[in-house]
Amino acid sequence: MLLPEHQYLKAESLADCLEQLRAQGERAQLVAGGTDVIFNMRLKLFEPDIALSIRRVPELQQVEEFPDGGLRIGAGCRLVDLAESAVVNERYPAFADAVRAVASAHIRNIATLGGNICLKTRCWYTNNSEQWRQGVKKCFKTDGDLCHVIKSSSLCHAINNADTPLPLIALGAVLTLQNTERRREVPIAEFYQKDGMSHTVLQADELVTHVTLPPVSDRTVFLKIAARQGMDFSQAAIAARASGAGESAPQVSLVLGSISMAPIVLDAPARTAMEKGLSDTAIEQAVEQVRSELGELTSLYARAAYKAHLAKVLVRRALKALRAM
Repeated sequence: MLLPEHQYLKAESLADCLEQLRAQGERAQLVAGGTDVIFNMRLKLFEPDIALSIRRVPELQQVEEFPDGGLRIGAGCRLVDLAESAVVNERYPAFADAVRAVASAHIRNIATLGGNICLKTRCWYTNNSEQWRQGVKKCFKTDGDLCHVIKSSSLCHAINNADTPLPLIALGAVLTLQNTERRREVPIAEFYQKDGMSHTVLQADELVTHVTLPPVSDRTVFLKIAARQGMDFSQAAIAARASGAGESAPQVSLVLGSISMAPIVLDAPARTAMEKGLSDTAIEQAVEQVRSELGELTSLYARAAYKAHLAKVLVRRALKALRAM
């Protein structure tokens, strides 16, 4: 599959990148590692006039340590570097585990944190060759007006399969979004939208430049279930966080991914764990509340009933893992 015809440009600095985004708008496609973007271009899922490389932008390559113990990570940092970073592993082990869970070592050698955060949603009706797609009716992702997954829906139900956002949400991370006119700080929990087409709040002329992590001393865990370890996107994944020790958990966060169009923050199960602790009985009560928190599920990439089952399994495993820490 050949790439569509396009112009390839390299941004030399952050200011240069933002100016080119302003000038080119939706004609340009950002390319960092390119592990997802280039593949989707080959599938003709989008055919930009310009591929704008930000691979060597120096302002996006740094990890800055704050005196209070927090970190500010450039969105252009490679996943392999973050996975091997002593400070990331020491301060944010669940985030480091999520980074290592992304695809294969070959992909992580190229892929960037910003690329994973902004990963395009996936659907088996569109993430196929152009020739294959010609055999089905056009959907929202291919300039049509329907969703093949739920035909009565007014929204695209493509799946968000990104791994790193889950622990980042649980950790309270904040994204820095920039264009030539403004810089805004957006909690990553507010970055995603339940729409497979417009799945983030990022504007066409904006770039995710940094991820800021506050200091965290709580217990954290990341778990992922995939058909093939180290190769496939998640069928379901979870990031969990708890304060306290043992069965005491005054504060709990549970974030599920690869289930729907956006990560799902589980409120009721987390409240149960906070109020009743992490005993076996309390954990099972929290697990029973999971399904009502998931909302409408599709059979995309896994049957809806199986997704609900995986969600319960992951919540149980995550809470037990936190208890054991």
